[in-house]
Amino acid sequence: GLWKSIYEEAGEGDYVLIQFGHNDEAVEKKERYATPDTFKMNLVRFIEESRQKKAIPVLFTPVSRRKFDKEGNAIETHVIYSALVKEVAAQQNVPLIDLDEKSRQLYQQFGDEHSKLLFLQLKPGEHPNYPDGKNDNTHFNELGARLIAQIVLQELKALNIGLQERVVVPVVKK
Repeated sequence: GLWKSIYEEAGEGDYVLIQFGHNDEAVEKKERYATPDTFKMNLVRFIEESRQKKAIPVLFTPVSRRKFDKEGNAIETHVIYSALVKEVAAQQNVPLIDLDEKSRQLYQQFGDEHSKLLFLQLKPGEHPNYPDGKNDNTHFNELGARLIAQIVLQELKALNIGLQERVVVPVVKK
């Protein structure tokens, strides 16, 4: 996969942001599925290989899918694989961002109906790439992606691992 090129390019002081789980837990997609044990072994490998290069690994739980219960509560969609990420982070002493939890908090703020505004929720004819429409509660549209990126930035700053000094505020051209 892509890890080889990341590993080859990584160097001292680089940050390696690691997030898996969405595709790994999909039992019905055999080409993507990873058993819980394999999933953990892969995370440990990425951590160890990052450290070999003197890079700093940071683990993320998978971002939640959009799913609500009958009472209107955003519910966890990656129970097992999020728990595995947390377990590996604790065992390996790696900084962790619980993006599963943080994304559910975002969806809860929007509510069941309005959280659709964050995802690829398109009516037929609304977008040329999806002439028949799209009802996707996994993949973000631009607004959703930007809000998740803001959460990631806030959480990386809160970890206080030296990455906050590298944040560049873009200059808006007039």
